[in-house]
Amino acid sequence: MEAGKKSAVGFIHSVESFGSVDGPGVRYVIFMQGCRLRCQFCHNPDTWNRHGGEPVTAEELFEQAMKYKTYWGKKGGITVSGGEPLLQMDFLMELFSRAKEEGVHTCIDTAGQPFSRQEPFFGKFRKLMDMTDLFLLDIKHMDAEQHKILTGAPNENILDLARYLAEQEKPVWIRHVLVPERSDYDEYLLRLDEFVRSLGNVRRFEVLPYHTLGIYKWEELRIPYPLAGIDPPAKERVAYVNKLLHTDAYRGYLED
Repeated sequence: MEAGKKSAVGFIHSVESFGSVDGPGVRYVIFMQGCRLRCQFCHNPDTWNRHGGEPVTAEELFEQAMKYKTYWGKKGGITVSGGEPLLQMDFLMELFSRAKEEGVHTCIDTAGQPFSRQEPFFGKFRKLMDMTDLFLLDIKHMDAEQHKILTGAPNENILDLARYLAEQEKPVWIRHVLVPERSDYDEYLLRLDEFVRSLGNVRRFEVLPYHTLGIYKWEELRIPYPLAGIDPPAKERVAYVNKLLHTDAYRGYLED
């Protein structure tokens, strides 16, 4: 960082020092505070409030992360998740700029909701993309109206983000939460399969079965839980959906 320049401040919910599921290898995972989506299956509703969280500078957090670099190996690095990390892009750009100076692999786990090709967002996003080695993109639902019901927001700009990352040949892992009575219908899954196959930059495709482990947080926050009474999908159904979505075909990043 330039002498005399103040480091950008971000608001974080928490960190995980030895993450193993949010990108390749062992990851230092940073969960940012703030999200505009209101996903009915969210297991971290305590990250929604943009004004919560702990303030920390990008430089402070980078130095904290680097204490664990010896555990990352060749494939590990830093993943920024949420909440929604794209709501704090100035912070991310500084953090990832420092990471690339030190040769650290960078990854963003995003639901894509803030994405826009309008300025000033788009200019910042393009700079951030150049510093990002991998995107984990959550596609909640392919149907526009059902996406609004499930998340409270439309999905057109999210799908546009997926297409833009494909245009730029940026490596992506796609994630899809399988929610019974919401997204778990063959007609929607077939549309998702067709869309993902059209991209050409997907290195991994993960089906994440809906679970109820975060219900207690809704209760603590006194927010009515919209999926009460809906059970997680059966293992047999998850196996069928993985075949339907051809997820085994997306393993390129692991072998790169």
